[in-house]
Amino acid sequence: MREFLVRITTTVPEGVSEEEADRRRAAEAVRAAELAASGRLGRLWRPVGEPASVGLWRAADEEELYAEVLGTLPLHDWMTFEVTPLTSHPNDPHPEEAHP
Repeated sequence: MREFLVRITTTVPEGVSEEEADRRRAAEAVRAAELAASGRLGRLWRPVGEPASVGLWRAADEEELYAEVLGTLPLHDWMTFEVTPLTSHPNDPHPEEAHP
């Protein structure tokens, strides 16, 4: 599996009820846990003071990342994605942790 650094910004569209937004957020938490359990989501951070998240995601390639991973998130149609494919660095101090 390849690794990708993905920055996600979520914007709830105008006119969406708070109830619908809360329902999707709850479903998002469940799906994120499933993706973590399957090894597709390695880590997830929230940059301080920003309405975004940054995560380490895994898929065979970028097409699979969008189709079978990010595209399965309940909030995906409210999200924008900035995807950066990653590769190993020869000076990585923990190469054994790179691919669980």
